[in-house]
Order: sequence, then C-alpha cells, then structure tokens
Amino acid sequence: MPTIGNAFADKRVDTMEVKGRDAISGLPRTLELDSNEIRKALKEPTDEILDGIKSVLERTPPELAADIVERGIVLTGGGCLLRGLEHYLTKETGVPVFRAENPLTCVVLGTGRYLDELKYIKPGIR
Repeated sequence: MPTIGNAFADKRVDTMEVKGRDAISGLPRTLELDSNEIRKALKEPTDEILDGIKSVLERTPPELAADIVERGIVLTGGGCLLRGLEHYLTKETGVPVFRAENPLTCVVLGTGRYLDELKYIKPGIR
C-alpha cells in the first residue's frame, strides 16, 4: 500500500485513492488525495512537534546546545517515519535532524541497556 504522508514539500507528488463514507451525505465515496493535501492536513501536528523542539532548545544550557548544533537531533519512534519530517525540522530549527537507524526499536533497546547497567550505578544516583 503506498503511503503519501509527508511533512516537507519536495518535487515528488504521490496520489492515493481512498474509499469511505462521506460524512455529509452518508453515502459511500471514492476520492483521490495527493501528498500535498496530506501535508496540509498534518501541518498542525508537525508544527506541535516543531514547537516542542524549539521550547526544549530555548531552555537548553549553552554547552549542551553547542553539542546539539554540532551533532544534531536524532528522531526516534514511529512518528519519525513520516516522510520529510527530518528535512522540515532541520529547515525550521537550523539544527541538523536525523532519523535513527532503527527508529521503531532503538528506544526499547536503549532502555534495556540502561536496565542492564543499573546494577553498576550507585544507589541514589538514578
């Protein structure tokens, strides 16, 4: 099944036929949507992600902010699979943004490593 969701305009415009019930008439209907329409529909949630990143960056200590500007931000989780999200966030923040190699599993794997290391951490430092 093709996916046409995207967060950043590029030259590629994909289309998809969707079928469902028209909310106004109640009758079955088929529409053809394109990736530009989907990007517009996703603008509010992608802007919320952007606002959250900007808010964190504004509160970040200067020494850590310098590292972030140099090394970038790594996106994890299923949401980062939205095509072009990293390009959109890079453009809007001026900070390099990358997708994790295995975004769907990296958080749980990192948590597992942390839990394995808990036995080596002094009590009270968690």
